[in-house]
Amino acid sequence: MKKLTTLFALLLTAVFMLSACGTSKDDTASKDDKNTGSTESDLLAKVQEDGELLVGTEGTYPPFTYHDESGKLTGFDVEIAEEIASRLGVKAKFMETQWDAMFAGLDSKRFDMIANQVGIKEERLEKYDFSEPYISSAAVLVTHADNKEVKSFEDLKGLKSGQSLTSNYAEIAKSYGAELVGVDGFNQAIELLNSQRVDATINDKLSVLDFQKQKPDAKIQIVAEADDVAQSGLMFRKGNETLVEAVNKALNEMIEDGTYDEISEKWFGENVLE
Repeated sequence: MKKLTTLFALLLTAVFMLSACGTSKDDTASKDDKNTGSTESDLLAKVQEDGELLVGTEGTYPPFTYHDESGKLTGFDVEIAEEIASRLGVKAKFMETQWDAMFAGLDSKRFDMIANQVGIKEERLEKYDFSEPYISSAAVLVTHADNKEVKSFEDLKGLKSGQSLTSNYAEIAKSYGAELVGVDGFNQAIELLNSQRVDATINDKLSVLDFQKQKPDAKIQIVAEADDVAQSGLMFRKGNETLVEAVNKALNEMIEDGTYDEISEKWFGENVLE
């Protein structure tokens, strides 16, 4: 009888220990779930918890995103992103990279969004989400000031056009039969044009006008403007609806309270959304 009592006590102890271990594992798993719960669908919560919005941008594309004479990152897109981040209760942290690497950076989750005047187009919408448009602008054809031969987009056939290869403008140049010469961004395209290593470049009208304002002696000219107006938006990975909605809400509030107008007037002298 004594042996049975002892055996029963040992069995009870074993059951209790197994139960305790199971509870401990469950508790650990529960804690781990909480610690790793910030999935893509919770990106807004993660951004607010971390206190920063990671923004991919070029930093070489005036007046949208570039470094001023003091070396500070500034520009229209920079101020828009900073204001949006502020309204989300966080700070914008800019991650600079070349245009062609920005999309890979977003894919690999280096950034939470891209602010770099990215055109909204169907093939991008298949893979990415966009905010509501915050810029409207036309594409322009730019040549060296001494070039008297190129007067329209149709004249590009067989000529060299300096373009960021994944941009909307590269597609336009290609559609007119141009030979594409890859560049890292707007500045390099203008440099190649100035040195006449390319015949033309297609780029954003606002960027070109700003460049001419800053460097009136530059030997470039706008020879044609596209009829259709392109719209740009802030870009996100798919599956981050809550962050996109929050950004849209902040953007709409900026438009309604006049903040957007102030930023747009500062950089362009007019509302560039209308």
